[in-house]
Order: sequence, then C-alpha cells, then structure tokens
Amino acid sequence: MAAQQTRTSPKVREARVVSTRRITPHMVRLVLGGDGAAGLDADEFTDHYVKLLFAPEGVSYAEPFDLDRIRAELPREQWPTSRTYTVREWNRAAGEMTIDFVVHGSEGLAGPWAAAVQPGETVRFLGPGGSYTPDPAADWHLLVGDESALPAIAASVERAPEGARMVVLLEVEGPDEELKIAAPPGADIVWLHRGERPFGAALVTAVRALEFPPGDVHAFVHGEAGFVKELRRHLRQDRAIPRERLSISGYWRLGQNDEAWRAVKREWNEQVEREQESPAA
Repeated sequence: MAAQQTRTSPKVREARVVSTRRITPHMVRLVLGGDGAAGLDADEFTDHYVKLLFAPEGVSYAEPFDLDRIRAELPREQWPTSRTYTVREWNRAAGEMTIDFVVHGSEGLAGPWAAAVQPGETVRFLGPGGSYTPDPAADWHLLVGDESALPAIAASVERAPEGARMVVLLEVEGPDEELKIAAPPGADIVWLHRGERPFGAALVTAVRALEFPPGDVHAFVHGEAGFVKELRRHLRQDRAIPRERLSISGYWRLGQNDEAWRAVKREWNEQVEREQESPAA
C-alpha cells in the first residue's frame, strides 16, 4: 500500500516595501526588497508574476507565518486572499522587484492597499511564476493589452531580442495614463485611449485593421477576458496564427472579482479554445 502524501502549501516569501510612488493618476509603483526577496528567479521570463497575500479585515496571524497551519486551524473565510501581479522589473543585484498597481479609489483589494502602504511594511507573496518571453527566432512580435498587461508588455519590450521588430498596442483610460517605455528602435508603440468605450474595444479594432508584416509572428495578448476572446478568434481563425505562437489569456473579467474569475478561468479558456479552434489546425 502506497504511503499517503501530505499536501503542503507553496512557499510563502516575505518582502519589505522599499519605496512607493504614483507614476500616473491611476497607477502606483512599489519596490519590494529585503532578505525574503533575495535570490528570486524572476528574470527568466518577461511575464513573471507573484501572488500577494492579504489577510481578511480584522484577521491577524501568529508568527512565524505558516500557511499550512492557517489552513488547517482556521475557517476558510479567515485564510489569506491572493492577488496576482506582474513583476515589472527584477533587480537581481539589489534583490528588489518592482510591481505596478492600477488604483481606482477604494475599488478592489490590492489597489487601495498599494495606494496606502508605507515603506518598511511587510508583504507576503507566493511565486514567482511565468512562461513567456519574446522568441528571438520570430520575424516580428505582436503585443496587445490593457492596463493589467502593461507591466508584462513593457518588460517584454525593454528586454526584446536585439533587432527585434515589435508592434505594440496598449489601451489605457486616457493620455495621462501613458508610461515611458525604454523601447528599442524596432518597437512601434501605439497608445489607444479607451475613454467611454468598453474595455478592449479599441484594441480589437486596431488589431483587425493592422496590416501584418510578413513572416513568423510571436504574439502576446492579455487583459480583460471579453476582448481577449474576440482577438483569440481573430488571430487563430482569420490570421491563422498557430496556437503555439500565441500567449493569450484573460488576466481578469469584467464584473467578476479575482476569486470568482480564477474559479472558472481554466474551464472558460478551454471552452473558448474548443469553440475557436481553427479547422485547419
């Protein structure tokens, strides 16, 4: 009889808030460092992410923090809540990672926290994970996203292979939300202002109208799930881009919080893939 294995939680790391700065009217940049952040492997991919852990209001945990013990001894409603954020930059020499947060007043969980947190405070997180980096063998790169994908896209552009040709379409609320990106000469960055239009509508229009350069394209398309679904269909069926040349997924879904979206995301993506699979694939 096989021995029963005990399931353990992923390793929880702790970091210290080094600095905080508002870089646009709706975006706050935090730099996290300290011993707990040292030695991270967060520079292999350009879409590396971490899951920040937040205690429910009014709940505190015994030290040292032990996620397995928390899950074993406390009811589920007292477990930490996680929010996933891209590592905008990882400075291995300094042992510091930069994370950008979209902030809309008191809306959400991580945004208000990022707007109020002070240097010196402790942050707990899981990760990093990641899977994408621009393929140096591609003839050109297509990167498309809203604010949620902006950190990964900016990191991808700044770490592009030498001589890479990139078409970058970024949707933000308005001109005040544009960010400076250290783009190489081959990157064509277009900022689209959403205004009163639905999330992603400007991106869908722009991609459909885009004259694709010749050759093999490696594409990264992420953001609100609704427009990602439309562009997945367009890129797979109309543009005949092979599935393996697409990094495409909904980072979030309008009308759902992070927990609700994570609960159905895998099934939703699999269903969309089945519905949209190119007959020629």
